Amino acid sequence: MRSYDLTCLISPELKKEELRKLISKIETLLQKRGGILFEQKEEKKVKLGYEIKKQKEAFLSVFKFQMAPENVASFKKALQEIPEILRFMILVLKKPVQIKMEKPKEIKKISKEKKVELKEIEKKLEEILKE
Repeated sequence: MRSYDLTCLISPELKKEELRKLISKIETLLQKRGGILFEQKEEKKVKLGYEIKKQKEAFLSVFKFQMAPENVASFKKALQEIPEILRFMILVLKKPVQIKMEKPKEIKKISKEKKVELKEIEKKLEEILKE
């Protein structure tokens, strides 16, 4: 599995609920091909430097995921068939991203030393206090 970064420019004509449906559709396409989504930045509206498909603005959405390299081509093909996506780019992340897992708590070992009597403790305390 390799780590990838998908950046999409999505049509600004979509309403918020339509945009949410499109985002979930992209996530579903990714998961159907064995991909694991570990980060999805919230989409924001951006002004484009030049027109793309007669649009001056677009929603920018970024996904970070892991997928087997042989499945990426079919994922790209599926993204190209979605008319609401103006442009997209998939980059290979050089440093593989490790999904954070919680470390298990250490188990305290109970030592089986012999018990110290109260008289011995009192003697040692007296010695320490006399000094």
